Amino acid sequence: MPAPFSETFPETPAASAALAVATRFCSPALLNHSIRSYLWGAGYARAHGIGFDDELYYVSSLLHDIGLTETFDSHTVPFEEAGGRLAWVFCTAAGWSPDRCARAEKIIVVHMRDGVAASEDPESHLLQVATSWDVSGQRPEEFPADARAAVLARHPRLGFGAEFLAVFEEQARRKPGCRAAVSVVDGIGARIAANPLDA
Repeated sequence: MPAPFSETFPETPAASAALAVATRFCSPALLNHSIRSYLWGAGYARAHGIGFDDELYYVSSLLHDIGLTETFDSHTVPFEEAGGRLAWVFCTAAGWSPDRCARAEKIIVVHMRDGVAASEDPESHLLQVATSWDVSGQRPEEFPADARAAVLARHPRLGFGAEFLAVFEEQARRKPGCRAAVSVVDGIGARIAANPLDA
């Protein structure tokens, strides 16, 4: 069994394609955030004995912020919904079943919603935990110093906090009332600035 925060990824055609899509359309900082989100979530799952669908979680992690990119940003639809719909298209093209495609869409949409229990939806729970840690430093006790150092050495932040806040503020300006806008009003900027991953 791999260590909780080991550098292992699923090796499937869909996983490889998701990485290719994210690499092409995400900035280097956003790509690394997406990869770190997979690693944090998978490690957290192993540490807590949470069973999850590795390929589904990986694809969802890699595509969860694709709606923030210049190519796939929607001026009317919240970024997580745009990203979820793109993931549905991607997974359909990958030959996944309709239910599995819908799961990927849901995981991406739900990562910006209220907390989901691991017992209810493990992949959504993992993406919520992982992204809230990587973006704003929540639950630092779950991520040991050695794991942080190893993950950041391979997938550095590259100014991610400032870049992410800028795109969230732009989302809030164009789509008031979306979840990104609520996060900006609720002080995500201060939480990003205080993130221990940037210490």
